Amino acid sequence: MGRTFPSIRQGVNSTADRWARSARALRKEDRRYGEMVAEFAKRHSSEAFVACDDPLEAVVFSVLIEIVKLHEQRIAQEKDHVDP
Repeated sequence: MGRTFPSIRQGVNSTADRWARSARALRKEDRRYGEMVAEFAKRHSSEAFVACDDPLEAVVFSVLIEIVKLHEQRIAQEKDHVDP
């Protein structure tokens, strides 16, 4: 007897794979950003499995974490480059 519904992990991988395929269809200048988002989708998904029942929720949570990290890194770099 097989599973009726895919696991959260399968759903995350499926979504990230679709996003990667979509990224390849983007204009050349946007393609790398689409690829980054697809990679971000898988980065924290294992941790999100525990709290998320929906694969899309786990994917979006993972992507948002990476966006916030990049934002904070950018702010830190700007502070380092400000002359006192």
